[in-house]
Amino acid sequence: MDGHPTHDAGPLDPWLSMWTRPRATVRRLVQTRPEHAVLLLAALGGVAQVLDRASWRNLGDHYGPGAIFLAAVVAGPIGGVITLYLFGWLISVTGRWLGGEAPPSHVRTAMAWGNLPNVAGLLLWLPALALIGQEMFTSLTPQLDAQPVLALLLLPLGLAWMALAIWSLVLLLHGLGEVQGFSAWRALGNVLLAVVLVLAPLFVLGVLAVMFAPALAA
Repeated sequence: MDGHPTHDAGPLDPWLSMWTRPRATVRRLVQTRPEHAVLLLAALGGVAQVLDRASWRNLGDHYGPGAIFLAAVVAGPIGGVITLYLFGWLISVTGRWLGGEAPPSHVRTAMAWGNLPNVAGLLLWLPALALIGQEMFTSLTPQLDAQPVLALLLLPLGLAWMALAIWSLVLLLHGLGEVQGFSAWRALGNVLLAVVLVLAPLFVLGVLAVMFAPALAA
């Protein structure tokens, strides 16, 4: 990973440099055009997230592929942008608790561009769907069970998705660390604090529901 030079030598193409020089890339982006492709990356990231969740949760058992793809294309971009703005603000708030200095707009830049590998993972859906189609979204996989060679062909795709997800996390933490003036490890703490802010109210509501459920049922 890149360090913290005062000046970056030459222009950077963020679509290429983000993969190996996240700090320099995010630094240049927030200095020159912090909103560059941010909404596009957030929207495409939302599409990828809907498809991933549909696969993990076997939503094809209840919905047809058309409904899943429609949700990915319509709800995915909306959810991706909402998530970007919500967590961009929360991470900016929790970052200040840790001594960070980034405004929400710079946090959004780091988040969106850190998601670049996950967005690139959308391309892997093409061979996956060509191999087993709707079985990417179902718990029952008769075609895959009948042709074990398909599992061998899908294995590299699964490993590639895993590698891209891990690299997205690495790029996010380095990009966020750059705008906050943090190490990547402190950036991880910054993200975890934001997640706690979201989950804590849900936890409290769950506890209250369990406590008062008998009284409400009586």
